[in-house]
Amino acid sequence: MKKAMQAFALASLMGSASVFAASASAVSVASNGGSATSTATASGNAVSNAYSGAVNGGVAVSNSHATGTRRAAAISNSVAIADSGFARSDSTARGISRWGGAAIARSDSLAATVGGVAISRSDAYALGRFGGLAESDSTSTATSIGGVAISDGSAVSDGIHGGRAVSVSDSLADTFGGVSHSQVRAVSGATQYGSAYSDGIGVSISGPHRSSSATVRAESRAYRMGRSRSSVSAVEIRR
Repeated sequence: MKKAMQAFALASLMGSASVFAASASAVSVASNGGSATSTATASGNAVSNAYSGAVNGGVAVSNSHATGTRRAAAISNSVAIADSGFARSDSTARGISRWGGAAIARSDSLAATVGGVAISRSDAYALGRFGGLAESDSTSTATSIGGVAISDGSAVSDGIHGGRAVSVSDSLADTFGGVSHSQVRAVSGATQYGSAYSDGIGVSISGPHRSSSATVRAESRAYRMGRSRSSVSAVEIRR
């Protein structure tokens, strides 16, 4: 939430000539029979939210997509919660700027269940050109108690012609009944005096019948006098 507020504040300060506001929100709640779906899409400086719910019948699907244009900024959140089974959440954010602008893309996705299975995916992409800042940040969380939780987080940023590219991706999958999977990808690229930084953290926790995994990849590329740095962390816990 704090990151989202910061990114939105930054978008607001980009100058009145370059603010093309957009905001979307979708909420869906269901009760004992379950099932709830929500979808939100925003394009401009963006921000998109989609929440869902569902209870004992389970199933809750949520999708959120945000695209930041001109001098860019995009934030997307998606949450899906189900009680007796299956919850899916997808979030994508894209920010593309030119001529020294700041392209900020943030994406969060959370899926949670109690009955079992929770899949979450988050993608963030940012492109900054000619001295611009490209920063993408992706977080994906899936927790489950009945078993199986798959989480996927991806952050990609490119800084071209002196741009600065920063990618951070976190992914967590957590279960109680067993099987947990987490996958993280953070990729940054910079050319001509640009700089690229990538950080990836992946955590996977599983319970009773166990099985867990965490796959992390961080990649930074710099060309023509550019600078790069990468760091990764992977944690696997079997209880």
